[in-house]
Amino acid sequence: MPQGKPLEVPDDGLTTAQRRRLPLLMVNTGDGKGKSTAAFGLAIRAWNHGWDVGVFQFVKSAKWRIGEQSVLERLGELHRETGEGGPVEWHKMGSGWSWSRKEGSEEDHARDAAEGWAEVKRRLAEERHDLYVLDEFTYPMEWGWVDVDDVVETLRDRPGRQFVVVTGRRANPRLVEVADTVTDMGKVKHQMDRSQKGQQGIEW
Repeated sequence: MPQGKPLEVPDDGLTTAQRRRLPLLMVNTGDGKGKSTAAFGLAIRAWNHGWDVGVFQFVKSAKWRIGEQSVLERLGELHRETGEGGPVEWHKMGSGWSWSRKEGSEEDHARDAAEGWAEVKRRLAEERHDLYVLDEFTYPMEWGWVDVDDVVETLRDRPGRQFVVVTGRRANPRLVEVADTVTDMGKVKHQMDRSQKGQQGIEW
């Protein structure tokens, strides 16, 4: 893709301007660090252009408030106060799921994830947001908490001009197939390999 130009121009009857405005389904996956961070950076960019942004976290603990949440919620407040940027909603789609699995049973988390996905489906049908960040959503798909065929069909056939970015490791091949942009973030090194845990300002 030299100089930002596609290698081939499809014979689809669309102008360059029309094709540029086509909505995208994006996936950030792989074992490397930065999948969610990249998606939140995209959300900030979208806010700057006046887009309506909806963030839906599927795996982070409901008690864990990451830095990007504070920033984006403050940007949402700024929009309400001044009209700058666009509206922002941030939802944690579960009742305290965390990597330690200490809060609630697996059945509780599976039910919460299914209810969270049902809410995202409703919003997609209503064309509620311009950008949806489905953070760590590959895991409920992998664990069977949501139906993969339903997810793939819903995201592929969503109405209007709605952009979606899904993050998480081991993205389902069917999701990868229907996505427009897939980034596989590979791990070369990670500080946890030498037993150094996450740090404030870096991981959250």
